[in-house]
Order: sequence, then structure tokens, then C-alpha cells
Amino acid sequence: MNVVKEIQRINELELGAGLSDSASWHAQYKDTAWIFAGNLDFELTEGDIVCIFSQYGELVNIELVRDKKTGKSMGFAFLQYQDQRSTILAVDNLGGSKVLGRTLRVDHSHGPRKRKHDDEEEDQDTTERHNIAPPMMMADTSTSSRPASSRVAAPDVDDEDPMASYFRDKKRKKEEKKKKKKRHHD
Repeated sequence: MNVVKEIQRINELELGAGLSDSASWHAQYKDTAWIFAGNLDFELTEGDIVCIFSQYGELVNIELVRDKKTGKSMGFAFLQYQDQRSTILAVDNLGGSKVLGRTLRVDHSHGPRKRKHDDEEEDQDTTERHNIAPPMMMADTSTSSRPASSRVAAPDVDDEDPMASYFRDKKRKKEEKKKKKKRHHD
């Protein structure tokens, strides 16, 4: 746990000296959104780890290192945040904290090393893979299959909302009721 104490000591010195962000030791990791999390309980799943670390930002990738033969956790993982600034929060706030009786070691990282399997060629694919965050969906800008009258009746209703048709119908009925009242008063 000397590494954890050393990181905490450096952070305290930086705070006391009032260093700028660019002078901080975190600045050398400004180009990576990965962190290393060590001394994890062996029973923790990827979901458990995401729950713990997501309090400091949106996670997009997790690589829980497992034993090749048994598939059991080896007690450490690499996590990638959507925003690099979240790594600073996670390192400073979770490093040294206790989870299930174990003191976490959290530090900046450049991500997991690519492993070359005996029977495989080296992976040349360098595209990012996000195994936590769902893939981004592009909004369909084409005309909707709904009738024009229902599109006009409730423009502020989100089409992807499961209750959208209910809200459209409710708004349409309300407008019809207003028209009937107006005719009745005329």
C-alpha cells in the first residue's frame, strides 16, 4: 500500500503548494482516459466495479483481468472513462479507499496491453471498443410514418418515449375539447 500512500502524499503537497492543473502530476496522463484499479475483491463482477467507479464519471470500457484457465478474476481491472477529467477524480478519491475490506489501488494508466494469443495473428484493429456504454444511435431525420396530424399535434413529445402515443392522444383530445367549447360559446 506504499503506492497509495505516496499518491496521497503527492496530492496533499500539490494542494498545499497551490499548483496549477498543468503542473500537477496528473497532467502527464492528459491524453488517456484509462485507469488501473488493483486489489479488488475476487468476487466483484464487472457490473460491481462499474457501480463503484461510475460515481466519478461515465465509464465506457472495462477490462477485468481474469485467469485464462479458470476465468476467475485476478483482482485488478482497467477502466476507461468517457472524459479524461473523471480519471483524476477517481484516482484522487478512490485510491486508498476500502471496498469489502480491501484497500483499493487506483492509478492512471494507458489501458491494458494487447495480448497476443498463441494461435492468433496480432490484432491490427485499433478502433475503440466500448463494452459498457451502448453504441451511439443517430437520430432518424427522415419523415415519420405517423400521420401529419399527430406530428403537428404534439411537437414537444419525444418519439422514442414509450408513452408518446398516449401524450399525443391526450393533447389531441384536449385541443378538440377546446374547439368544441369555443364553438359552443360562439
